[in-house]
Amino acid sequence: MNGSINVPKPKNEPVRGYFPGSPEKETLKKQLNKMLGEEIEIPLIIGGKEIKTGQMADCRCPHDHGHLLAKYHKAGPEEIDLAVKEARKAWKDWSEMDWISRSAIFLRAAELLASKYRDVLNAATMLGQSKTVHQAEIDSACELIDFYRFNVYYMRQIYNEQPDSAPGIWDYLEYRPLEGFVFAVTPFNFTSIAGNLPTSPVIMGNVSLWKPASSAVYSAYFLTQLWKEAGLPDGVINFIPGPGRYVGDPVLKQPELAGVHFTGSTAVFQNMWKTIGGSIMNYRSYPRIVGETGGKDFIFVHASADAEAVATALLRGAFEYQGQKCSAASRAYIPDSLWPAVKEKLIDDIKTVKMGDINDFTNFMGAVIDKAAFTDITSYIDYAKQENDAEIIQGGKYDDSKGYFIEPTVVLTENPHFKLLEEEIFGPVLTLYIYPEAEYAKTLELCDATSPYALTGAIMANDRTAIIQAYKALRHAAGNFYINDKPTGAVVSQQPFGGARGSGTNDKAGSFMNLMRWVSARAVKETLNPPTDYRYPFMNEK
Repeated sequence: MNGSINVPKPKNEPVRGYFPGSPEKETLKKQLNKMLGEEIEIPLIIGGKEIKTGQMADCRCPHDHGHLLAKYHKAGPEEIDLAVKEARKAWKDWSEMDWISRSAIFLRAAELLASKYRDVLNAATMLGQSKTVHQAEIDSACELIDFYRFNVYYMRQIYNEQPDSAPGIWDYLEYRPLEGFVFAVTPFNFTSIAGNLPTSPVIMGNVSLWKPASSAVYSAYFLTQLWKEAGLPDGVINFIPGPGRYVGDPVLKQPELAGVHFTGSTAVFQNMWKTIGGSIMNYRSYPRIVGETGGKDFIFVHASADAEAVATALLRGAFEYQGQKCSAASRAYIPDSLWPAVKEKLIDDIKTVKMGDINDFTNFMGAVIDKAAFTDITSYIDYAKQENDAEIIQGGKYDDSKGYFIEPTVVLTENPHFKLLEEEIFGPVLTLYIYPEAEYAKTLELCDATSPYALTGAIMANDRTAIIQAYKALRHAAGNFYINDKPTGAVVSQQPFGGARGSGTNDKAGSFMNLMRWVSARAVKETLNPPTDYRYPFMNEK
């Protein structure tokens, strides 16, 4: 194709409101009822073919764990070998396909998701991951649509970045895909992450092996249908759900491993990195390792802050999607002078929070993802109940008889190194430390040093000097830093997402920086009038 082709400048997908009587609410309700009335079987998809292993697991509604949505087949070593073979087969044609054709596939995927697949992905995310309609809409619809549109736009920007040339020489860069496959490992909590981690390398010409979280296979399966309809060739993304130890370990031993794109726990990521390091001599290339691994995210409050704004940021930041966001507010530092006003507003508001089945659109919260998460989160609540240096001032109750429900829980502690202030909980538990107003600077240092993570954080203040002070003191404590806002809700192209320290490699999903990790540049020098004499002018001395 001749011509310098531009990619349309993307705009962020508008968030639908699902107001009473709206057409989008009506169609989504129909889709929810349809999915609730059927039980599907989910195969592996390798080389474009459906593979059924007979090793089965369930997809259930977290808010109604007696309801079976689907059964899925799990991959084993034989299927991993086949996936590698099919990815290798697809790599040659896909890696050499022109960027315009690759762009067209994902721009079409974005349009399909904005229309035909919007209700499907939203309903699957609501039912399988217990997200409210608003949380599903901003995740499985809007954010993923944005990823596909903006990633294509960023790809074009990267390709446009070219070197200078000297007279008589033409220099240029070819942005080659990696040699081999990228292993994408995605979490349960964001369908948009599940849809982005395998595809951002693919947009740049790579092929992927994709292992979704076992607790989110249901929505993941519908992503494979979206990609197929958008025109993605067989074998470019191979869908291999299954337990991490049975899928991840065999994949990491493959000599063709060219990269890892991961979101999940710090311990799992560190173990993967260790495994790769121990096998480094066996790989054809040094694998690119990109990971986002969680956080212990904070809201730091100055005495000049607005108490009502603080309480709202705490409630939304800590309890939207049951606190199961890597960016969720899990700890907060509040000055003693402002605490009474914040406490009154926060507790009054939490008392009005409705929790239950996400099919009831009046609920603000659903259930946590599964039994293992329920057990882990409630163990922290039980710990707080029995310790003398902590007090549960709101919530603290839980019930898993029908769904995995945990009340929004607020813990107050006098110990700045209390366990719940330091460890990641990944649930609806917010721990507060009240500090003397005069010790603002000292407490900023405490906040910075308390957690091994550095994903998101926020400062709430009206005093600009105090904001500047926090901005500097917490420079390395958060990869995404918010001023007078909750520390969640990053938007593609507006707040590129990622953290450092124990929170990951900070490669910033939703920006060109992430896509740069999936190419290997080749510098080409073309001499337009090659020399014909080996002698240099300085050699003419008499």
